[in-house]
Amino acid sequence: MKKGLALSARKGTGRQKQNETGRRGPLAKYFPNVRSRNEVIRIIHSRKDLRKIFYQWNKEEQEAFLDCCTGARGMKVLYDGIFKEVFNPEAAPERLEGLLTLLMKREVMVKQVLPNDSVRLGAESSLLYTDIIIQLEDGSLANVEVQKIGYAFPGERSACYSADHLLRQYKRVRGEMGKKFNYRNIKNVYTVVFFEQSPEEFHRFPEQWLHVFRQKSDTGLCLELLQEYYFVPLDIFRETMENKRISSELEAWLSFLSYDEPERIEELITGYPKFKAMYGDIFEVCRNMEKVMDMYSKELQELDHNTVLYMIDEMQERLNEKRALLKELDVQLKEKDIQLKELDVQLKEQDVQLKERDARLKEQDSQLREQCSQMEEMAGLIAQLQEQMSLLQRNIDPS
Repeated sequence: MKKGLALSARKGTGRQKQNETGRRGPLAKYFPNVRSRNEVIRIIHSRKDLRKIFYQWNKEEQEAFLDCCTGARGMKVLYDGIFKEVFNPEAAPERLEGLLTLLMKREVMVKQVLPNDSVRLGAESSLLYTDIIIQLEDGSLANVEVQKIGYAFPGERSACYSADHLLRQYKRVRGEMGKKFNYRNIKNVYTVVFFEQSPEEFHRFPEQWLHVFRQKSDTGLCLELLQEYYFVPLDIFRETMENKRISSELEAWLSFLSYDEPERIEELITGYPKFKAMYGDIFEVCRNMEKVMDMYSKELQELDHNTVLYMIDEMQERLNEKRALLKELDVQLKEKDIQLKELDVQLKEQDVQLKERDARLKEQDSQLREQCSQMEEMAGLIAQLQEQMSLLQRNIDPS
């Protein structure tokens, strides 16, 4: 395979240039900066470090990379490097503002990007493509996360992150205002999570690709409790959009995040031209071969690492389920043992009762035998008396 690619890269004729033009993907007609397959391979083979990276990948990964660089398909927008390039709130704030405005149904204006100095466990951080924290014009915070793998119970983790950002804001505002501080100066914290693979719970609602959580009283009392959550399961969005055309701007944004198929990208940039510039930025990133190969390698490494973590998590969950099942079986066995012991006591009681009844029957049988014997004796005596009476009558009346 290496030899074949190397030979392709060494050809330098006019025929090669025609070949390269023909080997660009269908998206090349929209983006003239897209390189041809042979050109990409030639660049890779021109540098030892790039060759080393390229041949560490398996055949499928190599082909996927070449497809992305040549416009045969789009680079995944959810890749960390791509997402940050496209949605950089300092370079192009209107993009993140546009997405969040539609998603949250309120006007969003990015005031500034905040450093993410929250305490995160290493394993949790690796499960994120992106974690962007922005301050809105009214002082509220929005934490935008893209999660690769949805764990079994994402709600608890999201609540912890939200609480962490709320505490950060409290400390910052209290430090700035000093004695003038009032809790009413604390603004909302919005947690926006895009799931590439959503947790099992989300699939119980197969038609819903947006879930909004707000704290609400059961009496109707209204208090500003500051925390809101927006969960977007993109895998469910893809399922709902199957054989369906994009019909709204929000669907367009989520399609941009979800699809790398050329047909969907063509539909998107045709119906919503503003996305063409974003894809243009992505293909421009792809022209920087060192940068894009490094990014792609990191994504593959993260994918392998997270797959292992996910499998460990799944195995732990199954182990916990088996332990719970064993505990349940143990409880059932103990209950059965108690029932058997109770049954044994009942059987012993019945055995005692049967023995007592048998003894009574034997006693009654003995009494009946004795009565029969007495009756037989009485019958003998009666027979003797009858015989004596007959003799007396014959003696009295000889005729």
